[in-house]
Amino acid sequence: MEQMFIGIDVSKDRLDVHVRPSDEAFAVTRDGEGLAALVERLCSLTPGLVVLEATGGFEVTVAAALVAAAIPLAVVNPRQIRDFARATGQLAKTDALDARAIARFAETVRPEPRPVPDEQARALGELVVRRRQIIEMMTAERNRRRQLTNRRLIKSVERLLAVLIKELAELDHAIGEGIRGTPVWRERDQLLRSVPGIGDVVARTLIAELPELGTLDRKQIAALVGVAPLNRDSGTMRGKRTTWGGRAKVRSVLYMAALVASRHNPVLAAFYQRLVSLGKAKKLAITAVMRKLLTILNAMLRDKRPWQNA
Repeated sequence: MEQMFIGIDVSKDRLDVHVRPSDEAFAVTRDGEGLAALVERLCSLTPGLVVLEATGGFEVTVAAALVAAAIPLAVVNPRQIRDFARATGQLAKTDALDARAIARFAETVRPEPRPVPDEQARALGELVVRRRQIIEMMTAERNRRRQLTNRRLIKSVERLLAVLIKELAELDHAIGEGIRGTPVWRERDQLLRSVPGIGDVVARTLIAELPELGTLDRKQIAALVGVAPLNRDSGTMRGKRTTWGGRAKVRSVLYMAALVASRHNPVLAAFYQRLVSLGKAKKLAITAVMRKLLTILNAMLRDKRPWQNA
């Protein structure tokens, strides 16, 4: 039988579905009844692969329902779909056309199905995201306070900061309790924090937002995070290799960890100094440290072995 590939365009209230190669199309509502109907229909089709776009959280419930039904699923970056659609001449954009483009992407590219975080992992992810939001609000309020001269307004900002600081402490406690209460996470947390340069925030962000860590090879995990150097060469033009795409939230905490590790981690500090001594720009050297650190963390979780300086 011909293998089927399915693309699903996810919006707030509706799911548009397209099946390749039959080009069958249908839609369901994004609620409990619609998801049940979707799962039942997909199970009858026995697809080789279903692809969803990561759409800012709307896809999470859909992905969880499909994974629970043992349907092979890949959640991909929307940019990949748009680039693919343009490359195939599809410039118009509607929900039905997007679903068709996703299905054609699934059929042509065949991205590897990836594990979707379970309920506890998603809960931890929400806590980590909320913590980042609180920190952003605190930074904004501190910036406003520096511009104020009215004492009444300054006190208003300080009262709000006090509330945010208390909220941040409660979130940190909740995240810590979540980590300690789950044996698998506790083991991953201990392994990650055994590395000089990896603290609580970095470890928790990696656990929550990079569940693939330890399950992919070094090239795949580097590409997933967005620290793999990509060529930009064409004809006689030769440009510098750059890194882009991937998971920006993971990359940002990895950057801070690399900065610390380039000074205080004996292995990575020596690696950084060697690159600088060879004439590499410091920014490029830090990017290389990020990639090497990610490779080390991936191997540690894969082998379940803590950090070793030797």
